[in-house]
Amino acid sequence: MSRKRKRGRNDALRHSGEAVQTGNAGVNVPQLMQEKLAALAPESLEILDESGKHAGHEGAKGGGGHYQVLIVSGQFAGKPIQLRHRMVYAALGEMMKKEIHALAIKAFAPDEI
Repeated sequence: MSRKRKRGRNDALRHSGEAVQTGNAGVNVPQLMQEKLAALAPESLEILDESGKHAGHEGAKGGGGHYQVLIVSGQFAGKPIQLRHRMVYAALGEMMKKEIHALAIKAFAPDEI
């Protein structure tokens, strides 16, 4: 699989909805996700907020958002996809119980890009 360009650590978060999903105390959920995923030392991280596409969905009623994550980290090298996903879930921790209702993950090692 090849990508046209590598994304850097400071790449902007992308949001498809009109408003950025916020959790308790007005916290920007994608920004908080980025901070938590820093534990995986990503070379590239892209978070797409798709919550606006799921307005009215049962999970959205409870405040949880829908997100896509594309993450490239050396920590994924040699690990199967299931373990990579577990690593992402572990880094996000408690966010998976409230702020995040649905998460699509694409996790790569640097040599896979």
